[in-house]
Amino acid sequence: MPAPRQWFSRRFELGLPPEAMAEIIERLRGTPARLEERLREPSPQILIERYEGKWSIQENAGHLLDLEPLWEGRLDDLLASVPELRSTDLQNRKTDEANHNSRPYAEILAAFRKVRTHIVRRLEELDGSQLAATALHPRLRQPMTVVDLFFFVAEHDDHHLARITRILKLASKRTRS
Repeated sequence: MPAPRQWFSRRFELGLPPEAMAEIIERLRGTPARLEERLREPSPQILIERYEGKWSIQENAGHLLDLEPLWEGRLDDLLASVPELRSTDLQNRKTDEANHNSRPYAEILAAFRKVRTHIVRRLEELDGSQLAATALHPRLRQPMTVVDLFFFVAEHDDHHLARITRILKLASKRTRS
């Protein structure tokens, strides 16, 4: 299985129409279930082991949880008509310092499901003018609408789910050897 693309080198085609929001919401709504499925089978040791010098499965799940306040804050920024979305710590210190490997994985999953459900409910209530609100993304230097932002979030979710799948395949190979 090829390694996932590097997140920070990715570029995004933005300018999605408001009609794309329904599909994006479904992707966002489905992430907790997909994450739960990936973490259900492996042993606790596999969940916390690092591969290729990168985060463990549990740390990847914790990272998704860690970023939910950023996504909600950026939604707030868009709805408040700020010119530029709030920035984030590109070093991901919050995830590195959270020690997600010491927490029960079920706790991470439950917390993620709760905050993601809250964001999805907020998105479902937006009208067309709110979906069209625009602000500049601080790293990409591209204008984003609410639709674009949450397409970006769904892509970020999938990036980490692909990383988790890769770790599971590497762990499986190692245990067969």
